[in-house]
Amino acid sequence: MLYSFLLAFHSFWRWVVLVTLITSVFRTYIGKKDKLVFSRKDDQLRLLTVISAHIQLTIGVVLYAVSPIVSYFWNNFGKAVHERQIRFFGMEHITVMISAVIILTIGSSKVKKQDGDYRKHSTMFFWFGIALLLIISSIPWSFSPLTSRPNFRVFSW
Repeated sequence: MLYSFLLAFHSFWRWVVLVTLITSVFRTYIGKKDKLVFSRKDDQLRLLTVISAHIQLTIGVVLYAVSPIVSYFWNNFGKAVHERQIRFFGMEHITVMISAVIILTIGSSKVKKQDGDYRKHSTMFFWFGIALLLIISSIPWSFSPLTSRPNFRVFSW
């Protein structure tokens, strides 16, 4: 029951992370290109993006701890490491996503320390852009031939 709920919530919350992150990258690209002021709204979006990613990471770590797929992976490591979908959820997905959240967090911290609007936009675009690429590459999209999962899961009790 906990597993099903967490899986559905994790699946839903990815859209929050993606929307905030894509919006952040887009706004900061325009801000950099057009030499706009790094506004309070930009800063709030930076913070909202990082918070949403940290919430997703927390849910993901709990999900990782209770997942039967991950349990199978660790209990049958020698065999499971050669099974594409099992390896993806047991090792690859969590490693890439933790790395992406670390990169977002570092980027966010660096943005706060920058002087000048252009430097803030440039720094945020660089770090958040890398995180976005990592996240997009490691989501188990419904259309992926490697690790296909539904884009939306139904909450069940």
